[in-house]
Amino acid sequence: MAEIFYGKPVAEKIRLEMIQQAAAYREKGIIPCVTIVRVGENPDDKAYENRVFRNCEQIGIEGRSLELPLTVRQEEFLEVVEKLNGDDSVHGVLILRPLPAHLDADAIGRALAREKDIDCMNPANLEKIFVGQKDAIPPCTPEAVIEILKYYAGDLTGKHAVIVNRSLVLGKPLAMLLLQENATVTICHSKTKNLPQLASSADIFIAAAGRAKLFGEEYVSEKSFVVDVGINFIDGKMCGDMDFDAAAEKAAGITPVPGGVGPVTSMLLLRHVLFGMQLNGK
Repeated sequence: MAEIFYGKPVAEKIRLEMIQQAAAYREKGIIPCVTIVRVGENPDDKAYENRVFRNCEQIGIEGRSLELPLTVRQEEFLEVVEKLNGDDSVHGVLILRPLPAHLDADAIGRALAREKDIDCMNPANLEKIFVGQKDAIPPCTPEAVIEILKYYAGDLTGKHAVIVNRSLVLGKPLAMLLLQENATVTICHSKTKNLPQLASSADIFIAAAGRAKLFGEEYVSEKSFVVDVGINFIDGKMCGDMDFDAAAEKAAGITPVPGGVGPVTSMLLLRHVLFGMQLNGK
């Protein structure tokens, strides 16, 4: 039976470290601050914003909200980004996505200062990940996978990881982060042949295909550490890409959905605020 890799203790470890860092800044008269830019009043966006602000309160980070109308023009949005870039009291910026179709999200991401880009919208951060530079601010979900693996599995040197995802949001940056940990990485996708054999031979299996309960016990072995990044719903109930019950009977360890990657991702978003402050010499 697999060990369950819950995200909560990993997130708590990160939270306690951030509390100390934020307190140190406040002692110097610097209040860490994140601004969330939200277009319109989508209830899901507002609920997510509130969750971020609750975490901010626990850590000692100031949270600000900037709501823009659904009719905001591209030029107006870019002006807002430039003002935030130049505001020394703002140390991190989160632009809630998806943006309305009339806005160019890529151009907005490129305009956002890299050091304040806590959700990896600016491709400059991705570029730094791919060349192995330590001052990159990575996407939160790939980084959460690394944090969970290091917490539960320890040193990743020499481990073989199979990732079922090749996107720039997850699979490719995650592969680069694993390589930085001296793991050996295989990226797979829908055209990969013999995927069950590949996956079950690996030490680490990262399921991120976006299909509910797609992967069963044939994708894991007794040595497998499984990280399920999928978010799916069946009859209103959240589940991952793994057939959890089947895989948990066989694997060495597995993350649940919910309760696995998600809590860690949320904490890393705010850790990027403090990291960005370091990059700016604070």
